[in-house]
Amino acid sequence: MPASYYRADAENGDGIDDPSEDALFMMIGELNHADNTFVVIQPDADDPAWFASVSLLDEDGYEVELRDVRHREHELTVQDDIGRIAKDITIWMAARNGAKPSADF
Repeated sequence: MPASYYRADAENGDGIDDPSEDALFMMIGELNHADNTFVVIQPDADDPAWFASVSLLDEDGYEVELRDVRHREHELTVQDDIGRIAKDITIWMAARNGAKPSADF
């Protein structure tokens, strides 16, 4: 069943329902090595079929993981452009509501 409700949760306890691209940009920009090293976005469900996560690396950059078990999709990349990360995740999440698997991720 396609997700109609998403939630983004950061390690520090901050969370946003149905995050926009701008909200994701802000959450990723607030990551730090002290107490907030990752953000996870997924449907608000007991057993979510997909998730996206962004983790702050020890060196420069972010590890971005996109996984959808329904379509056997999994991508793990290292990126450094927060704007691009937020945009890519927003587009990828929108595709989770579609019936067709994506070949791009």
